[in-house]
Amino acid sequence: MNEVTLLPADRYVVINKTILTDADRKYLISFYEPIIGHLAISLYLVLINDLEESKGVSRDFTHHHLMSLLKTPLKVLKEAREALEATGLLKTYFKKGDINNYIYEIYSPLSPSEFFNHPILNIVLYNNIGATEYEYLKKQYQKLKVDTKEYIDITKKLDDVMESGINVSVVDVKERSINDIEVKDQVDFDLILSSIPKGIINEKVFTKKTKELINNLAFIYKIDTLKMIELIRSVLNEYGMIDKDNLRINARKMYQFNNGTLPTLIYRSQPEYLKSPVGDNSMRGKIIEMFEKLNPVDFLRNKYGGAKPTNRDIKLIENLIIDLEMPPAVVNVLLDYVLRKNNNKLATNYIETIAGQWKRAGLKNASEAMDFAEKENKKFTKKLDTVKASKEPVWFNKVEKIEEMSDADKQELESLLKEFK
Repeated sequence: MNEVTLLPADRYVVINKTILTDADRKYLISFYEPIIGHLAISLYLVLINDLEESKGVSRDFTHHHLMSLLKTPLKVLKEAREALEATGLLKTYFKKGDINNYIYEIYSPLSPSEFFNHPILNIVLYNNIGATEYEYLKKQYQKLKVDTKEYIDITKKLDDVMESGINVSVVDVKERSINDIEVKDQVDFDLILSSIPKGIINEKVFTKKTKELINNLAFIYKIDTLKMIELIRSVLNEYGMIDKDNLRINARKMYQFNNGTLPTLIYRSQPEYLKSPVGDNSMRGKIIEMFEKLNPVDFLRNKYGGAKPTNRDIKLIENLIIDLEMPPAVVNVLLDYVLRKNNNKLATNYIETIAGQWKRAGLKNASEAMDFAEKENKKFTKKLDTVKASKEPVWFNKVEKIEEMSDADKQELESLLKEFK
């Protein structure tokens, strides 16, 4: 289907396909918001609110209704809706007409057990919030284990307490429902099957669940069809079936062997839930948006005029993001600041000293990092009575219009935003 242009006059109704609880709202904040951002969660809650009390279907609304409530343009709302669709919280149906019509089906978020065992969302959450926050979150939802070995179970059964009453017909009631999260085929299953001799592999091996696992592993670890054939052949048992646990382990090992680590966080840009509010169209706002949309590797590549960062640079970024757990946008600001202040050199000791200070300050986004860097720089330059301070980043300049900047600042700003345009 071709891309559909969403218009304010387009109408929609909301259908509730599940039972939503207060706990579900907590799961949305804990598990989904770090992945898809606060706007997508707000859209989800507005759609729920559109449902009239005790009814499974809402009245007709226009999309202008959503724009007014969320104070957000339609293009951004559509992106938020697609994020809900991708994570299984929403299904969208479309009917073309003089005025286009949509149906939005609402589904429950995954429970903690379902989420932490999901092969994709589990890893995406880890990549967005980091190891420390992830482990803390996981502990919050771990089962409480109580040793009852020395106790006797004296719980009564239903028929011990109650007598049967009159027969009541079975009623078809609404149940809690979650939506499947789909990943398009990452590999060619026909090629896989034809590439492995029939006497080695069981033709019934590719069940729906097995295909889902293979697709998820291919997606997570960036495995193509030929590499997947190699992996599958290495984990076939004597019955020609795939050992799924070994397939997971070998996929992870292959990635580690080729990349030296597990799927790394250094190629991730700022997670949605840590981004600055949208809508600032000033030059500073555009720079902030650039810091928060580029991952640190691409940011450095831009600073190097398109040249690939060195292995030493990659290791440095990895240390900032994984070991110090600094958000990607804050790392970008730090890299830009150090390059400007240190004659375009990324001296490890210099960076680590500043990074430690920024980490203790709890900086979460580009705006906070920029303000903090400027404040600390002012303290430093006050101590230099006779010595001229080194060159400052262009974003220290509070001028809002590019016409008011110097030629040098204009050139730097254009270079800074070149990759982002």
